[in-house]
Amino acid sequence: MPRRYLSIAVPLVVAVLLAPPALADDAPILDPIPEKPITSGIALTLQELATMPKSDPEPPVTDVRLRRHARINYLGEVPDGSGRLYVPDLNGKLYLLKNGQTLQYLDVGATVGPNFFNNRGLGTGFGFVTFHPDFARNGRFYTTHSEAKEALTTKPADFNQPGNIFVQSVVTEWTATNPAADTFSGTRREILRIGFTGQIHAIQQVDFNPTALRHQEDYGKLYIAVGDGGRGVTSDDPQNLALPHGKLIRIDPDGRNSRNGKYGIPVRNPFVGRAGALGEIYAYGFRDPHRFSWDTLTRKLYLGSIGEHEIEAVYEVRAGDNFGWSDREGPFVFKRSDRCNLYPLPANDAQFGYTYPVAAFDHDPPPNFPCTSDSGHAVVGGFVYRGSQIPELWGKYIFGDLVDGRLFYTNSQQMRRGAGLAPLYQLSLVDGQNRPMTMQDFAGDKRTDIRFGTNAAGDLFILAKANGKIWKVTGTKPLPDVYPSLTGNLVAHYDFEHPAGTAEADQGRSGTNIELINGASRVSDGAFPGSRNSLQVKQVNPTTAGNDDWKAGIYSASGVPTLRAFNGVGQTTVMGWVKMTGQNPSPNSNSANPGDFYSAIGIAGVLSGNSDGHAVRALLELIEVDGVLKVVALGRRIDGSASQTFAATEDWRTILPPDEWVFLTATFDFNTGAMALYKNGRPLAGSYVVTGDPWGIGTGQGPYVSSPTDPRGIKIGGSFPQNTREGNPCNCRFDSLMFLNRAVEPWEVASQYALTKN
Repeated sequence: MPRRYLSIAVPLVVAVLLAPPALADDAPILDPIPEKPITSGIALTLQELATMPKSDPEPPVTDVRLRRHARINYLGEVPDGSGRLYVPDLNGKLYLLKNGQTLQYLDVGATVGPNFFNNRGLGTGFGFVTFHPDFARNGRFYTTHSEAKEALTTKPADFNQPGNIFVQSVVTEWTATNPAADTFSGTRREILRIGFTGQIHAIQQVDFNPTALRHQEDYGKLYIAVGDGGRGVTSDDPQNLALPHGKLIRIDPDGRNSRNGKYGIPVRNPFVGRAGALGEIYAYGFRDPHRFSWDTLTRKLYLGSIGEHEIEAVYEVRAGDNFGWSDREGPFVFKRSDRCNLYPLPANDAQFGYTYPVAAFDHDPPPNFPCTSDSGHAVVGGFVYRGSQIPELWGKYIFGDLVDGRLFYTNSQQMRRGAGLAPLYQLSLVDGQNRPMTMQDFAGDKRTDIRFGTNAAGDLFILAKANGKIWKVTGTKPLPDVYPSLTGNLVAHYDFEHPAGTAEADQGRSGTNIELINGASRVSDGAFPGSRNSLQVKQVNPTTAGNDDWKAGIYSASGVPTLRAFNGVGQTTVMGWVKMTGQNPSPNSNSANPGDFYSAIGIAGVLSGNSDGHAVRALLELIEVDGVLKVVALGRRIDGSASQTFAATEDWRTILPPDEWVFLTATFDFNTGAMALYKNGRPLAGSYVVTGDPWGIGTGQGPYVSSPTDPRGIKIGGSFPQNTREGNPCNCRFDSLMFLNRAVEPWEVASQYALTKN
């Protein structure tokens, strides 16, 4: 049965940051970009192209971030019509992809020799390669790599930062004797060497403008993105026009009028002739100008710059621009005296002449997170898609977060300088079975280390250092009914569109299929547009004790290993659509008294690790609180120990009116003791039922998590999914039930509701 879809043409939320929040100049901004990415309605399909050879830094490293399968960082096409793709690996080798084969074209590290440096700093090693647009005739290509050791004393740099130099970035011109050969043979010459005092933010990318025609001035000019060496946070190097650090520079490899006589300085560079300024500088004020590319239609240059504190920014770059670092981080004031906060722009900001991003996202650090530590987020610039195979992506600038692997796009026509930040959309991914996926799933690691690449046709590729794989983006599908930020924690998901015999197939990450028990069935009554079916559960015979109630779930007395994501977990969420379709609560079939009714109505929950089929770790249900039936979140942190209940204040019949679909959510934070309930994306007022500390989080040392046991199952629509007893049946229907191993944020609850409701 086909999966439900939403129209990809209709954005589900509209949110645009037009200006920083209006605050006093001296008041820090707690959430610089409060608007979250908009779910795009688009999911990308990926086809694996290659797994690159495994590589390691030398000597072995202690920084786990450098222990990757292969430190591949770009993919491009050799500009000679051969169709060969090239891939550099920071650990030293340049590969070609040809007819499905991986060929080693050049070992840069071995050629450089013992001064080659790649075992400290995330960007050291063989950083980038670009081929001259006339490579087919002149055989020239250009690389940047890192050197240290004896090079620091025997090979003086053309430019050095003030202080003790730690590493040098070297730009080299290579000339192939036979440009058509699949193995390099030829000569090399050094054209530029820059010294840095730190191990981060050296030269990141070297490239030619692919839109420049042979007769145009920009043809054959080499752009070089030079980082601030990590010094920008404590110095004015990025603003100092006498240094190349923190700049995008442009040189002419065919010229010789530079200081070292090895390259030329284009006469149209914006600072040529200015006293005290380097003529090489094209634009300045960067911290870490990581990746840049040109829109092949509009010829605009876009650059993704990694931020210091919170802002990951994309800029449109023009000659002479000043992007503000380290006086500015994105469209906010950065103060060296307070590295933990950003501040609003002053009233006289226009006089400084800074250029601000056309797109950006922030990353609010978790509570008590050291503000100077690695936050686990960094922008990786991408490309404006101008290929012909995927019309849904036409004109979209696709980029991402290189650490967690989130994928974003902005519409290029909305990326306008001086107009604030363009709306930011988050892309999803699906696998071959149309299951929602994340780049972490594809990369097999929470730290994905993704990069983007493209070929002459404008096709888009995604690379992951984590497992050394390269994928081609082959198309799009309408987004499945899961908000993108949830997919990484979606342990189990049941949409009741995927029968598997007498079971329902899990569309989440765990593959935990559930049984439809005693005849519980799918009915043609979707909760939202695009949904075809839902699950009907009910009490069958209220007058006879028995185990014939319709329900669903899975149970194992030894624990369900596919639910291990809830083993020792710190947070949990249960959410989904519910519709009351009959008498609730149900008559107690286990009692001879016809006036006796069950004191609870089962919705859905995850069982504890020692459950008898009733005891739960996290449950969304209706139970009696002080003799009154309430919608509750009920959680138990430690197996066999006390539970806590958070009960909604509002009458349950108002929350769940008869014959009306309602989107309910319950969140559980076992570390803080916080629980929450939501109806249709909005929080429900409520209170905690048990006094004191039933979860035992006030003693010992945190963080506090649930018992390190696999849950014994999931129950839906009643108790005892092993079908040994009738208990708390629900005469109701369910759709898109989701079980996550973290407490989702309020905005995510609203986004998931909006995604499926609209």
